[in-house]
Amino acid sequence: MQNILIIEDDPDLNQTIGYALEKAGYGVFRADSIRKAETIFVREKICLVLLDVNLPDGEGYTFCRWAKAQREVPVIYLTARDLEEDALEGYESGAEDYVTKPFSMKILLKKLDVVLKRLTPADSQVFQDDHLRMDLEQARLYVDGRECSVTPTEVRMLRLFLSNRGQLLTYEVMLDRLWDSGGQFVDKHALAVNVNRLRQKLEDAEHKYISNVYGVGYQWIG
Repeated sequence: MQNILIIEDDPDLNQTIGYALEKAGYGVFRADSIRKAETIFVREKICLVLLDVNLPDGEGYTFCRWAKAQREVPVIYLTARDLEEDALEGYESGAEDYVTKPFSMKILLKKLDVVLKRLTPADSQVFQDDHLRMDLEQARLYVDGRECSVTPTEVRMLRLFLSNRGQLLTYEVMLDRLWDSGGQFVDKHALAVNVNRLRQKLEDAEHKYISNVYGVGYQWIG
């Protein structure tokens, strides 16, 4: 069963969403604060988070960044904050979607289904086509059948790309997920250098895997 964590301080709405998810076959965990949510997230196997922005002990953006630093889990905001800058901050924090209240429960359930299905292939930590084979559990990369050395940073980068296939990852999100938790200061130039080194190992004239969306970020297109 796929477990979903609902972080919403309105008890009626929390209960309504939880009931709909349970009826759809999901496991449900509920929290009304960031502190409670962190405890549940660490203790339980959570597959997706539904997250309000306004919470009693802080903003949901804080929890999203914290959760993404622990492990790669999809986050969808459910919030009354409908300003453009609020939505942009939500995406910058690493969320897969930003939904404003009121919303359709049927559409929300469809969004959950789409996001969870998209993530399923990445859970194996293995990618293979006619040119590459990557076993990220073993940190091994093969290009045209020959093993190619990869650095720990490149392995983290590949995991991030594969768990977000087809999704645009902004520079800020990549910097936050790849380095901030390790206490290192890295800027966009250093990120570009690392991405280009990785592309040199993976790509040739006929095989392209990483697209640079100029001024915004990178996307796995393989």
